[in-house]
Amino acid sequence: MSRLGKMPHWQRTFVICGMMACSITGLMYLLGHEFQIQRSTLGTHSILAAHGIAAMLATLALGSVMPFHIKAGCKSRKQLWSGFGQLGFLAALLISGALLYYGPEEIRDITVDTHWITGLLFLVVFILHAFKKIRRANPQVD
Repeated sequence: MSRLGKMPHWQRTFVICGMMACSITGLMYLLGHEFQIQRSTLGTHSILAAHGIAAMLATLALGSVMPFHIKAGCKSRKQLWSGFGQLGFLAALLISGALLYYGPEEIRDITVDTHWITGLLFLVVFILHAFKKIRRANPQVD
């Protein structure tokens, strides 16, 4: 690692792949189940199961960055809003995901809405945070 908090290539790949797999499978299920787009393909139990497995991998990826990357980010004070925004969204996603599986039926509808809205917000912030380096490396020429 050349600078404080920079993840090794394997870890960065693991985090990006884990978070994107979770986001993509969640988006597929959302489109199929909630919005009735290609429901017979996208709204299936197989897609939901893939989303659950991807969520487990994404949680492992998050755990892999917590000891060093987050600590270094706090010290450098760079990308704090997107970094802590992601942590907040991921905490909400983990809690709402657990409530979808284990929670009471009475709160299921609001939990479903909270989970997918939070998931979409997380995806936007994650992309901005993860790919800021690429945006800086390729400045727009006017």
